[in-house]
Amino acid sequence: MKQGLYIIAENFRVAKDLYKMTLLGDTSAISAPGQFVNIKLDGFYLRRPMSVHHYDSNTLTVIYKIVGEGTRALSTMERGASLDLLTGLGNGFSTDRSGTRPVLIGGGSGIPPLYQLCLKLKNEGKKPSVILGFNTEADMFCIDEFARIAYEVRVCTADGSFGEKGLVTDVLRDMDGYTYIYACGPEAMLHAIYDASPIGGQFSFEERMGCGFGACMGCTCKTKYGSKRICKDGPVLEKEEIVW
Repeated sequence: MKQGLYIIAENFRVAKDLYKMTLLGDTSAISAPGQFVNIKLDGFYLRRPMSVHHYDSNTLTVIYKIVGEGTRALSTMERGASLDLLTGLGNGFSTDRSGTRPVLIGGGSGIPPLYQLCLKLKNEGKKPSVILGFNTEADMFCIDEFARIAYEVRVCTADGSFGEKGLVTDVLRDMDGYTYIYACGPEAMLHAIYDASPIGGQFSFEERMGCGFGACMGCTCKTKYGSKRICKDGPVLEKEEIVW
């Protein structure tokens, strides 16, 4: 984990209540896709945890949803402003057991961290398929980005306004030959994916956090191997250890 000041290079709206922010600064503490950063906002007591969408040697990008006054304030910040970040938080995804045909499943604001994972899998010579689920066409984002690097991209909307009508689990049941599952999104979606497939995988959980690095124990959850902190032992958990 590292703390530092980062400069906003861009901050713009990409979909309904969703913004994309690119920051310039030290990314050396980030070691795996699926890790997150914790952003300090002036006038707000707690930092805001956000998954990393993409990073390279000196930039990192987050895609965040306006859910309260803190993220609303963040959406108004302009290029050149600085932010205090904790980086390299969480354990991230591992690609060791992915096999050659993993499937990545994202729902809504759980989609962003899967992009860096998809890029890593492709660079390892694998053929990742991607399922992206949204409520409506107005909520969609990142489809073109995934289309440039994934072996296959399938999009579904709950109301049928774009792509396949239904849920990500409906699309998953229509697929065969995949070797592993990576998923990130609402807990109800993760639970449904867990029930829909016997294949092993890794699930990234969203949870309210206090400190973001394991000190306050506020995001502790039960697993088959004892209690774990989502911010430090997660946010990625092995499918086999999850207790619903």
